Amino acid sequence: MLTITSPQNKLIKEIINLQGKSRERKKNKKIIIEGKKELSLAVGAGVEIEKVLFCPDIITIDEVKNIIKEQISFTDIYEVSEAVFSKISYRETTGGIVVLAKMPEKKITDLTINDQSVFIILESVEKPGNLGAICRVADAAKVDGLIICDPLTDIYNPNSIRSSLGCVFTVDIISSDFDETINWLKENKIKSYAAELTAAEFYQNMNLAGKVALIFGTEATGLTEKWIKYAEKRIKIPMRGVIDSLNVTTSVAILVFEAMRQRNFK
Repeated sequence: MLTITSPQNKLIKEIINLQGKSRERKKNKKIIIEGKKELSLAVGAGVEIEKVLFCPDIITIDEVKNIIKEQISFTDIYEVSEAVFSKISYRETTGGIVVLAKMPEKKITDLTINDQSVFIILESVEKPGNLGAICRVADAAKVDGLIICDPLTDIYNPNSIRSSLGCVFTVDIISSDFDETINWLKENKIKSYAAELTAAEFYQNMNLAGKVALIFGTEATGLTEKWIKYAEKRIKIPMRGVIDSLNVTTSVAILVFEAMRQRNFK
């Protein structure tokens, strides 16, 4: 086991660089995971851990081994000082552990489909916090897949991982573009429902049985015209108050859980 006491260490600089730069994560196909819960879910999902950095003043090596499990035998482990750990952790509740891992890579064709599948499609999601929160909804509802279409943030942004509490690893989540997603929907005969403010039909009146995809746009501008035109149905949530829209995470939760209710949550 190696010990790192300087913030100028090459590995520490690499981690800080990966935390802050999406292009570096994509180029190197590596991600940073911090926090015991998040890491535990990543390990359970089969994410390959390459390097573990832990602060012995916060967490013991035995606790680290218990989280990493069988991967501990082929993972590089580094003990770091509190001063160094404060440089690579975003929050005090990290639990004393940060890891460098391989970026999970999934394609849209990897998604499993059955005759009652429910998929979430997010167009041009730009806020990591929203993406993370939607991952928690997707995990709670146990949807069959979350498709990030033409994303403006990357799935494994540290803020996405944190706000999802690690659910970015428990959900089948993939990045795609409009054309690929449309072709996939057509090939698999998946019915699409666009959540759209000016829609004429309310979601609670829809039959959401069968293979369905629920499509959501950004909070700022909603869905683009191409998605609105493609969707087989346009639906909306009744708004009885003064405001005319909800946070996208709330909208996703309402529609997804209605689809699950119609399946008796099976």
